[in-house]
Amino acid sequence: MFRSLDFIYAPTRNAEEELDFCTKVLGGEAVFSIRGFGTRVAAVRFGESPLVLLAEHLEGERPILIFRIDNFEEALEALKKRGIKGEQLEIPHGPCFSFSTVGGQRLAIYELKRPEMNTHFAGRFDP
Repeated sequence: MFRSLDFIYAPTRNAEEELDFCTKVLGGEAVFSIRGFGTRVAAVRFGESPLVLLAEHLEGERPILIFRIDNFEEALEALKKRGIKGEQLEIPHGPCFSFSTVGGQRLAIYELKRPEMNTHFAGRFDP
């Protein structure tokens, strides 16, 4: 079912400070930092790793590992048949379903319906 780990969606109290630390101290590459709907989301990449999204609006302390799948409806049906409960939502790239494991790890699946979003925010740094 899982094709690739594309995003690590990480909660933060201050996305700008976090992005600054990740780039200047850890050597990550700043991809974007956008403001909208009363929050800020910044993205950083470390080598060939999945994109890390630093999100001020994300609740909790644990990140969400977001995996791409090939067919959202089929994967969602398969998870629900296995008793998985969660929240269906939309991310810029396509439909998404977020859920937790029995140990409290946060996972999500999504189908890449809008591949143009991979470059849509790149290089954008809102004040």
